[in-house]
Amino acid sequence: MSGIYLFDIAAMQARHLAVRQATIAGNVANANTPDYKTRDVAPFAEVLAQVGTGMARTASAHVDSGGPLSRTHTATDGWNVTETTNSVSLEQEMLKASEVSREHNLNTGIVKAFDRMLKMAVKT
Repeated sequence: MSGIYLFDIAAMQARHLAVRQATIAGNVANANTPDYKTRDVAPFAEVLAQVGTGMARTASAHVDSGGPLSRTHTATDGWNVTETTNSVSLEQEMLKASEVSREHNLNTGIVKAFDRMLKMAVKT
């Protein structure tokens, strides 16, 4: 059985969230550093748009959708961290950290539900 693409997307998002959380932690740690510029990671939706997240044609007998859902290549592990000119706002960083936590919980919940569904399908 080949890999399930949902797990690939979930793993990509988990890596993205880990990088974003580390970036936020760095911002908080440097809140009092003179001339420190806040950093953030590109939104996951932009990363998926660059990578391509749709169906992949794996055999010549499969129908080629040819549309925006066609996957052309896989993701790389590099995430673009960008600097902004604003100083660190601890309130904003805490909001970002809570957003990352919420997205991580959603990601984990979806993976667990899909795993249970897959196990039930294999048992029958």
